[in-house]
Amino acid sequence: MESLHYLLMRAHSAVNREILDGAAKLRLTPGQPKILEFLTNNGESDQKTLAAECEIEQATAGGILLRMEQAGLIERKHREGNRRSLYVSLTPKGEEAARGMAEVFARADRRAASLLLDGEEERLKNMLASVRRAMAETEGDAR
Repeated sequence: MESLHYLLMRAHSAVNREILDGAAKLRLTPGQPKILEFLTNNGESDQKTLAAECEIEQATAGGILLRMEQAGLIERKHREGNRRSLYVSLTPKGEEAARGMAEVFARADRRAASLLLDGEEERLKNMLASVRRAMAETEGDAR
């Protein structure tokens, strides 16, 4: 059997390809789907938190958000009393795009889990969460 890192990379590539294909049909570019999903699940957020939670560099997130703002998917504004941070929220057009992406994500999830037996999907999610925690704990060690 292949190594763990190879299987994780291949699974990620296959799922990511399906998600990016679905996003492209909705006229979204890479990076935008996870921001739409984050804002849908969490509501308005400051840019720094959004970048961290979506695991995007702040400079990269700024470029993605600019394009999303130009496309009418989000709006960025300062809050009263806080002129330093920009807060990001979905527009109605962004909410519509997020609903479309939710269907793409659900379809990718169904396809990815289609060969799993009862209970295996939940166990796989728990194992992947453990892998993510282990990688997060040792990120500093790798540098």
